[in-house]
Amino acid sequence: MPDTPTVGELFKLNAVTDEQLNAAVREYLDDPTPDMRLIAKGVAIDIAAAVANHEIARDVLEDPGLGDRARRMVVRTAILMARAG
Repeated sequence: MPDTPTVGELFKLNAVTDEQLNAAVREYLDDPTPDMRLIAKGVAIDIAAAVANHEIARDVLEDPGLGDRARRMVVRTAILMARAG
């Protein structure tokens, strides 16, 4: 495992819970301001940067025709793929 694990790797290790991921997604969608966010004890990421680095997430969030479920799913995927800071 790399020195800095992805949030997905931490999720598999139960260091990040489903509830914490869902809360991080909701908070980001309510306020997409770039900033480090604590999503679990000792796990912080800049969700805005994670979304910006994920091409599909950017495309989905820019498409006004796509619904909330698609938005939540792509933000969650971007978070899971991001390396914890």
